[in-house]
Amino acid sequence: MTNILLAFFLFISACSSLQTKDTSREAALNSDKILIVYLSRTNNTKAIAEIIQRNVGGTLVALELEKPYVENYQQTVQQVVKENETGYLPSLKTKIDSIQNYNVVFVGFPTWDMKLPPPMKTFLHEYDLSGKTVIPFNTNAGYGVGSGFQTVKDLCKNSKVLEGFEITGGIERDGIKLAIKDEKAKEAETKVREWLQKIKVIK
Repeated sequence: MTNILLAFFLFISACSSLQTKDTSREAALNSDKILIVYLSRTNNTKAIAEIIQRNVGGTLVALELEKPYVENYQQTVQQVVKENETGYLPSLKTKIDSIQNYNVVFVGFPTWDMKLPPPMKTFLHEYDLSGKTVIPFNTNAGYGVGSGFQTVKDLCKNSKVLEGFEITGGIERDGIKLAIKDEKAKEAETKVREWLQKIKVIK
């Protein structure tokens, strides 16, 4: 009889623990607790950020610089290479006062110099994302994310970093800016949903 009672209490305890985990997960994915921060020069990353918001809700925030990069592509490339070499972190105009209120933070960025763009590095240095779930997403010119996702992991050592999403966007070098539109946007929507389901953010 004692063994039966013990088994019963262990079963109840296990169920209670599972309920707590489920409740915790639901709280983490509450749309009020989701922040989507993105950097976008040609609006391709912005397009993906908006698709994510349509699927998960949350607050959308665009990173803006105190001193924006120039329009000229080659000059910007040279500036970014120099910033990456020196470790310079450009000042952000964007301020987020309530970062502690979010449990899940999506961070979106294009690939620049095959690395995480300096403004996104600034964001990850300025804001403490410890204990939060961080989810990176990326647009690029077809060469991939480079070391961007790894740098996010390196700068968020005390966060749970989930598998990132990457997609080909514009190719500013060739004068192709916003590419994620019309049919390409529909294709991107499908891919984003599949990714969100894969990482169990949506069903």
